[in-house]
Amino acid sequence: MIELTLTAAGSQRVRFAISPLEEVLGAVQTLLGLRRHPAPLPWLDGIPDVPELTAVLSARHYITEFLSPPPDGPETTAEAQLAVVRATHPDQVALELGMVDADLSGLPADPAAARDLLAGQLETVWQAVLAPQWPRLRELLAADIAHRTRQLGSGGLAAMLAELHPRVRLSGTSVLVDVRARERLSIDSRGLLLIPAVFAWPNVGVVTVPPWQVSLLYPARGVASLWTSAGSPPEPLAEILGRTRALLLTTLDRPAATTELAQRLGLAPATVSAHLTALRGAGLLASERRGHRVLYRRTELGDALLAGKRD
Repeated sequence: MIELTLTAAGSQRVRFAISPLEEVLGAVQTLLGLRRHPAPLPWLDGIPDVPELTAVLSARHYITEFLSPPPDGPETTAEAQLAVVRATHPDQVALELGMVDADLSGLPADPAAARDLLAGQLETVWQAVLAPQWPRLRELLAADIAHRTRQLGSGGLAAMLAELHPRVRLSGTSVLVDVRARERLSIDSRGLLLIPAVFAWPNVGVVTVPPWQVSLLYPARGVASLWTSAGSPPEPLAEILGRTRALLLTTLDRPAATTELAQRLGLAPATVSAHLTALRGAGLLASERRGHRVLYRRTELGDALLAGKRD
């Protein structure tokens, strides 16, 4: 069990962020069979030749923090994180590589050289494997953050954490994470960073190694259906709304942006935008801006209409 005590300052700082490099690490570990995923990944069929990175990620208990440094926020880019990786002090690199439970004899003995080699291989995997899929992954992660933020605002931290993961809960002023490690520490003025991830399922992870910000990694909502095609809407609903609008309402089981919906449904973005506007005007959808994107979600009225037409 890891116990994270919220100090007076830390209790005011619970925020969310997206980590592109965490998805790189997760994708590689999934290919190595060290992580699972609840759905087929048709695009994840191999990785470039990155033997040193693969060696690090073959560890079963610890794979370093500096290779996926806690991000600044929801708009953090892979390029920004890679710059942090390359700027990591050699002493920190040596400390963390020394904790990895894997054979790292193929890495350079010089920590700075090992760091730069691994950063280059991270970038190679990012460009070849993750970058082409990133718009879709980012939309899902942003939708998760929007949902958790609403929960935090309406029900407070305890309610939000209760749904975050079965192994996470709030007890008094402490966040308890039921994992194999045993550790107690106080969350400093930087607060607790919550990072949704596509490749975290079904586990939860905690970043506790100084000087990195204390972070909680958890599975994002909707990962099981991320790569599935949209189904047919209920026929009665299609008769009322029209097939395209009914399909959009059915598809929005999680918040999504116009471009993602257009890609999933094979429609022109302008067509999707027009129908979303109509559904929002009827009170069946609501919209929320997240950075440069506008996410649409069903309202309670939309949920009720869809549920009624499914019965």
